[in-house]
Amino acid sequence: MVDGAARPGQHTLTRLAELSGTQADGVTHLAAAVAAADGIEAFSEQMLLNLTDAHREVTHLLLTAPAETSSARGEQPGQQGSAVEILGYAQIDDGGAELAIHPDRRRRGLGRLLTGEVLTEPGVRLWAHGDLPAAKALAEALGLQRVRDLHLMSTTAPRERTPVPGAEGITVRTFEVGRDEDAWLAVNARSFADHPEQGRLTRADLDARIAQPWFDPTVFFLAEDAVTGQLLGSLWVKIEETVGEIYALGVDPDAQGRGLGGLLTAHAMAAFAGTGLDRLELYVEGENTAAIRTYARVGFTKERADVQYARPTG
Repeated sequence: MVDGAARPGQHTLTRLAELSGTQADGVTHLAAAVAAADGIEAFSEQMLLNLTDAHREVTHLLLTAPAETSSARGEQPGQQGSAVEILGYAQIDDGGAELAIHPDRRRRGLGRLLTGEVLTEPGVRLWAHGDLPAAKALAEALGLQRVRDLHLMSTTAPRERTPVPGAEGITVRTFEVGRDEDAWLAVNARSFADHPEQGRLTRADLDARIAQPWFDPTVFFLAEDAVTGQLLGSLWVKIEETVGEIYALGVDPDAQGRGLGGLLTAHAMAAFAGTGLDRLELYVEGENTAAIRTYARVGFTKERADVQYARPTG
């Protein structure tokens, strides 16, 4: 989010229910440019999946300008032959929103313009990745309140595998595609009943992730009751290139207190060991002190915060 003085007549703001393939490619290139400039991802994974997956009802906001009036750098990659240049983009998904302005188009008031359009959505909550000074300044100027912190924690990957402790009455196995989807979705929904994103994953959302190149069921751990076989919790590991992520750790509320979080984390750390990864990371709610303590015990420390802003209530 950035601010400045916009010049009218040089841009168009369009609200869409779906993006064309060309538009989605343009937003993908915009996201890459923002990440390269800021060192932080412009959009969350779900927002990027929503660019081409239309099963969720989302709103896309495209801020464009005629290509012939853009700068001498010409068309953006992936937009050859298009008549417009994407200056900025926002997405609203179930009350959560994210936006970005191309680094070459900042300090012209476009961030304020796009943010203002997002804020016309009743009760919308706007993410600012990285808690950057420009986002703080714009939020303050617009009278927005900080309503949520999501911490990125990281550590170095273990070089040697350590023994994984057992737990009485618990067995741990890996996810089987075609068998475990429905049971996992049910426990995930219970585990994250109060979580605005993770708790509402659908079968289509799960299938979209299973279809991603990074998906590996051998590092998707399920904890079950040794007697009944009932699924009690899970820990999903995501590995991309040299980064390993504890993607989602959830325990059924009825199974709390049985040490499942620590047990599943130990399995994940053992899976990371000796794989040549440079770093490990995870996201955790800033107010989830119990989870933060669990991760701190195995070496994770806070690296940054992603912040959500909203208009004051009442």
